[in-house]
Amino acid sequence: MPFQESIPLDEIAYNEKGLVAAIAQDHLDGTVLMMAWMNRESLQKTLHTGEAWYWSRSRQELWHKGATSGHIQKIKAIRYDCDSDALLLTIEQIGDVACHTGERSCFHQVDHSKSAPPADTLTELYKVICDRKNNPSEKSYTCSLFQGGDNKILKKIGEETAEVVMAFKDDNPAEIAGEVSDLLYHTLVALAHHNVDIREVYKKLDERRK
Repeated sequence: MPFQESIPLDEIAYNEKGLVAAIAQDHLDGTVLMMAWMNRESLQKTLHTGEAWYWSRSRQELWHKGATSGHIQKIKAIRYDCDSDALLLTIEQIGDVACHTGERSCFHQVDHSKSAPPADTLTELYKVICDRKNNPSEKSYTCSLFQGGDNKILKKIGEETAEVVMAFKDDNPAEIAGEVSDLLYHTLVALAHHNVDIREVYKKLDERRK
């Protein structure tokens, strides 16, 4: 089914080679996955098919992302910047692998070592919590929660939930933000304890916004 969104193909500021930079971003956590080039035809095919098509400068031909690997990119939205010379593709990356090396994102290199690019705040916090779980430290509050198991973790969630309710009743914005932050943190600990990835939560939330 064609992607139901229009982009003014003739108003895009293609460069002297007829190309425009296209950045692909994960629709759930905002991670930048890759950058490639599009021309007018590949952008048109992307709009028509709802899947990402790029222009291969090395092969000088259209390139259907994932046609060989199966890691296609389903388009959720397309935006162009204030100068109309760059595109932002919000995508669902099938297989969760965008890079030909097998990494999730092409932007995984930092000082000759591998480091995944940052995502949204909750995802990054979840990564830290999982690291505490896998690499425990006696000085870590998070590790003490894992050591206490469900009894300790769920008790804290109950306590924080009550404090969130009271903060809302007091109508204090600063307290509301603080208490909600505490509840989210302890909920992330519970997710990690039960091996539920935060992206699974995002997928459920994504279903609810349709």
